[in-house]
Amino acid sequence: MAIAVMQDFPGATQEQYDRVTAQLDLGGHTPKGCLFHTAGPIEGGWRVVDVWESQDAFNAFVGVLGPVAQSVGIPQPTVTIWPIHNILTPKG
Repeated sequence: MAIAVMQDFPGATQEQYDRVTAQLDLGGHTPKGCLFHTAGPIEGGWRVVDVWESQDAFNAFVGVLGPVAQSVGIPQPTVTIWPIHNILTPKG
């Protein structure tokens, strides 16, 4: 079952986010199992919202992401997860 994942990183910055994405070297694409990714600033930190194919796919990526995020000093996020009922995509 697909899931939505919202991660709020208190005190994190765009610079840190950019360093993490550079180290992950994903070539501008989402990692395996991630259907959608977006990120941006919030008051006092940084927010990431993703849609994943499954909880297992998200968990597998966290195993890769965690050490990279720690290496650039990003704090542990507050994570909110909920099941996806429907996904709409643009025409074209």
